[in-house]
Amino acid sequence: MPRPSKASIIGSPFLETMGLNEERVVADTYPFTLRSIMRGLPLTFTTPVTFLVGENGSGKSTLLEALAWALGFSDQGGDRANSYVDGADGHLLGRALALGWRKRVSGGFFLRAETFFNYARYLEDAGSPFGLYDGIPLNQRSHGEAFLALFQNRFEDGTYLLDEPEAALSPSRQLTFLSVLHDLARTRAAQLIIATHSPILLTLPGARVMSFSDDGIEEVDYRSTEHFRLSRDFLNAPERYFRHLFDADE
Repeated sequence: MPRPSKASIIGSPFLETMGLNEERVVADTYPFTLRSIMRGLPLTFTTPVTFLVGENGSGKSTLLEALAWALGFSDQGGDRANSYVDGADGHLLGRALALGWRKRVSGGFFLRAETFFNYARYLEDAGSPFGLYDGIPLNQRSHGEAFLALFQNRFEDGTYLLDEPEAALSPSRQLTFLSVLHDLARTRAAQLIIATHSPILLTLPGARVMSFSDDGIEEVDYRSTEHFRLSRDFLNAPERYFRHLFDADE
């Protein structure tokens, strides 16, 4: 994976704070009804990699999408130069975000697992060189291999927002992705904010884990997250869970 020169590395995290402009908050309107966001902001970013965790519907992906819009990315994914969705009229929460930068950077990418192939198809149709790695278009790879090709070849200086990247990655490929994240964090070449359910990814040394709940957003140790504890306990003794999950008469 190509690495930026030392001269180009200014050191992440570039984005240091994310709060709300109260004048742009629309009361009693989604997503301002999400308690995690209203009670959890402002957030501070102190490490190159920050994980956002929480139950489905807790607000982590909603906040990530709003941040993507505020940074100039399409809410369907991609970078600033390749917006392929017509008629986007903004994002209520994105408009209300107040961002504090240590150093503003223009590079970056917003990855959404569910719309990734729409982006890959757009690149191929547009003849973009960013859609072709090792002579193989992203759209002609498996979902997981396309993800990894993008991760390994595209991530350089910039702010990268990833929504559940593990969705297309097998456990072994998640370990490969951990290596990519480690290299980027070590060189401080990129800032990554990642919404995830993966207990494997959460183990990245030096990353912060921010947990979303109705009480707000708080930093936690990955070992205390339900993602990690439930996965560990289930795999250690799945039969204990089967007694509650399955009908006893079956």
